[in-house]
Amino acid sequence: MDDLTLSKTIASSGMKAQAQRLRVISENLANADSLAKTPGGMPYRRKTVTFRNELDRATGAELVKVGRVSRDRSQLERKYDPTHVAAGADGYVLLPNVNPLVETMDMKEAQRTYEANLNVIAVSKDMMTKTLDLIR
Repeated sequence: MDDLTLSKTIASSGMKAQAQRLRVISENLANADSLAKTPGGMPYRRKTVTFRNELDRATGAELVKVGRVSRDRSQLERKYDPTHVAAGADGYVLLPNVNPLVETMDMKEAQRTYEANLNVIAVSKDMMTKTLDLIR
């Protein structure tokens, strides 16, 4: 596999990882206000994505993959609302640990990284085309 094709493969793996990250961010934003449905129950917990590198033995390239998606174990905020269905015996309702501002910043970072990898593919394709034009 030549270097230009290999660069497209590496960039493609980055795009796939960022697309998965974007899906998790979307889920977090959609559930930012999801409270428990039972007294003293747990609300939605923010999910986080970790990446890992993986050696592609066929090409020798280090590709990026999603390592795992895990729940953020940070402390949940509490709001006093004894009339809410999810209120515990003490009258407090646990709130999701999703900060829409943090999720929006993560979304912008995922978008920029995705676009950077897309540009790598476009440049590699352009270089391959120009090389073939020179050969003709």
